Amino acid sequence: MRLPVPESAPLDDAGSRWLRRLFWLNLIVEIGIVLTGGLVRLSGSGLGCPDWPECVSGSLTPVAHQAQTWHKYVEFSNRMLTSVVSIVAVALLVGIILDMRRGSGRKHLWQPVVLILVGIAVQAVVGGISVLMKLNPVIVATHFLASMVLVSASAWLVWRSYEGDGRATPIIRHEVRWLALATSAACAVVLVLGTMTTGAGPHSGDAKEPARLHIAVRTIAWLHADSVMLFCGLVVAMLLCCVLVASEPLPKRAWTLVLIITILQGALGYTQYFLGVPATLVEFHMLGATLLVVAVTWGVLSLRRRD
Repeated sequence: MRLPVPESAPLDDAGSRWLRRLFWLNLIVEIGIVLTGGLVRLSGSGLGCPDWPECVSGSLTPVAHQAQTWHKYVEFSNRMLTSVVSIVAVALLVGIILDMRRGSGRKHLWQPVVLILVGIAVQAVVGGISVLMKLNPVIVATHFLASMVLVSASAWLVWRSYEGDGRATPIIRHEVRWLALATSAACAVVLVLGTMTTGAGPHSGDAKEPARLHIAVRTIAWLHADSVMLFCGLVVAMLLCCVLVASEPLPKRAWTLVLIITILQGALGYTQYFLGVPATLVEFHMLGATLLVVAVTWGVLSLRRRD
């Protein structure tokens, strides 16, 4: 299946292909740090470094006498990956500045890059607060949801690299565009209820002092499942609209991808629930969530064209 990205490619000149590769790298590392953060939580290593910004009082790095045993290395490794994400984001900024100095005039790439840079700074603060508050599940959920915003912004940047800098022109009826926004809102609800389900479940992030939401897991899990059913129905409606009224094939490809990921995510979610939420399946479910955010972002963007 071809990636559902615009056919126009203003960065295809030899001097600028590296910039698009950098955009893809940024998307990959943003997804990657979500997964490593998941590993921290699922391995009970959330307080492997019990202090912040230090790992332990008096040291930025783990020390041998820490009580957290191997958990400290898991958490510290995830913190180091934040540095990688930051370096890539700064490289994005430098790359765009150099590209504009070459006279490309691609000013349209500034917005997602600024959002990514600001988001990374906010994420660092929220991550520190989550440690200082002993993995309060509300703060941890906020940390994850902020990561989803960064993944969406990174997907937006990749998409914009395939577009021109002209005025956005809708290629489908405005009613369908409103339906797409409603579908995006439903996706956000699915993510919020998903984080609440995790916060009420066994994977709190700390092996010794679990911090959980005081909600019945069965109740919140079924609410999450109900929101997924609503979202799936909206995705099917979007795909039908794209097949019937879209003037170009791109929206159909984009929303087909959304539907495929949604079905796989739903199947994985039910499987992990009935198997007692094993950590491995939860990690794959988190990967699916990031890919779903990318697909929905592209689905919404596919409904207009920039030349």
